[in-house]
Amino acid sequence: QVHLVESGGGLVQAGGSLRLSCAASGSGFTINDMGWYRQVPGKQRGLVASITSGGIINTFDSVKGRFTISRDNAKNTVYLQMNSLKPEDTAVYYCNAVATLPSGMRINYWGQGTQVTVSS
Repeated sequence: QVHLVESGGGLVQAGGSLRLSCAASGSGFTINDMGWYRQVPGKQRGLVASITSGGIINTFDSVKGRFTISRDNAKNTVYLQMNSLKPEDTAVYYCNAVATLPSGMRINYWGQGTQVTVSS
């Protein structure tokens, strides 16, 4: 079992910055891809950015140049540095991790979500 714990959300003014963190805990697994998704009421959850264990990054177009994803493989932790925040970035941000279990099975895990609110 993998448990994801997120931190770093909050309220910030437009143009400000926040840094989200997500740590994966548990035993007997290997973390593969990690990423951040976001969701606003009435809309589907969508990818913000993802990063493989080898460091390959995929970033949603609307946040390119403003958001940076990174990870510390030794700590099984992924970060999302968010700069130049806009009101339209307001959402619940969810951490995601794909883990490989000893059986070889790959399972998708989600964090509990952290609210990011950007005021204009």
